[in-house]
Amino acid sequence: MPGPWQLGVCTHWIGASREWCRSVDSVRAYLIGPRCPAHTPAALAGKPEAPATSSVRPSELAESPLTASRVADQKAIAPGKRRSSPQAYREAQAAVHNRKETQQ
Repeated sequence: MPGPWQLGVCTHWIGASREWCRSVDSVRAYLIGPRCPAHTPAALAGKPEAPATSSVRPSELAESPLTASRVADQKAIAPGKRRSSPQAYREAQAAVHNRKETQQ
């Protein structure tokens, strides 16, 4: 007799009846093992299932505030208003200089 550890079979242990679930309907893989919709981690916690992941590429996302802060950091480092390593200072000066050239 095959064990409940096979893929495609829910491996949830039902303690009250002392048996494995062994359902084969819509079984999905989770970190804790294959689970049917009744025994997913969200279902056991009484929460709704998480929505499916989106197919948006990172390049299609809006610019993050972190990127904008890097530009502000370069503008502060370039004139020496913010402490940094000599290498970061030179890189910031070059970046700000390049931005000024492209705007003209």
